[in-house]
Amino acid sequence: MLLKLSGDPDCKNGTCPTLWGTEGSKEYVVQGYVITDPDRLAQLDLPIGETAVMVPAAVLEEYFRAQR
Repeated sequence: MLLKLSGDPDCKNGTCPTLWGTEGSKEYVVQGYVITDPDRLAQLDLPIGETAVMVPAAVLEEYFRAQR
């Protein structure tokens, strides 16, 4: 089961970048905007089966602020 940990505070439609935790483990799921820029993807050199997303800094900042 996924647990919502933080989301984009500027979200207006409910389907915005979000940080999710997984129940019973120390794994996270990041919902964000798919990176399609070829130059950025080349810098990442992702293996098959992985992808990368961009999220607003506020999503992660909100989570870490709450952890203090």
